[in-house]
Amino acid sequence: MATRKEIDGSAGVPQFYGNELRFKREEAGLTLEKLVDGSFFGITYLSEIEHGHRRMPVELARHVDRVLGTDGFFERRCDDVRKAKQGAHAAFFAPVAEAETRARSIGQWSGTLIPGLLQTRAYAQAVIGYTHSLDTAEEVEAKIGARLQRARLFDDPKKPEYWVILHESLVHHSIIPPVEMAEQLEQIAALARHSRIVVQILPWNGPTRALTELPLLLMDFDDEPPLLYTEGPYHGQTIDDPALVMLYRKAYDRLRGAALPPEVSLALVEKAAEEYRNGPHPS
Repeated sequence: MATRKEIDGSAGVPQFYGNELRFKREEAGLTLEKLVDGSFFGITYLSEIEHGHRRMPVELARHVDRVLGTDGFFERRCDDVRKAKQGAHAAFFAPVAEAETRARSIGQWSGTLIPGLLQTRAYAQAVIGYTHSLDTAEEVEAKIGARLQRARLFDDPKKPEYWVILHESLVHHSIIPPVEMAEQLEQIAALARHSRIVVQILPWNGPTRALTELPLLLMDFDDEPPLLYTEGPYHGQTIDDPALVMLYRKAYDRLRGAALPPEVSLALVEKAAEEYRNGPHPS
């Protein structure tokens, strides 16, 4: 008789269906290897779905239903899991937030806003308040909480490796009051000082204007292809075509080459934080 070992199905919707998947697999007497045989997915991928760490793609759900004879059960439940994993994130961004937790390395470029992974509560509240002005206080708070939760990635001292390039304007032009901006920059500097992230500042006159129009988020993984994500205020696009990802990676590398060295960038960030806190404000 199959047993539900190691998986707490009460922890949430993804865990519940992951638990059920393992139960059905063991009931059928199949190993992970046997269940994924004939699909395009690996053993590790399926194991993480069983433990509620990954969302099951529809094509894999169809394969599982066919092998286990579950009459479309897992395909029908894919949407439930997607909504549960989404939380307060926008639908187009939820898979990206999930992918961040699996990434081995993350490279990011932003020329318009401090990236969400680095935002303080005050900065996140300002951005979300401007972007979603009709949201209720509860909806705004849920979005802020979801954004701040993403930063728990940095609780792990080693993974993911995170390298971020910020346009110099983000340091000198604040969208929040000076003391709050000082706290924002101090948080970034602290992460860099503890070797948890690498920060580079792209100067005003950086020779890369043609490459700076879109924010870029590049992710590499241990056992899946790299991803690129870019977005606007109300939309996002994930690209997994290897050739396109490679082109954007080269563009990112050119931005990195044009940016100030990490130690110079960190000094610039810390100096700006001090000026925001004590005046005169950066200009």
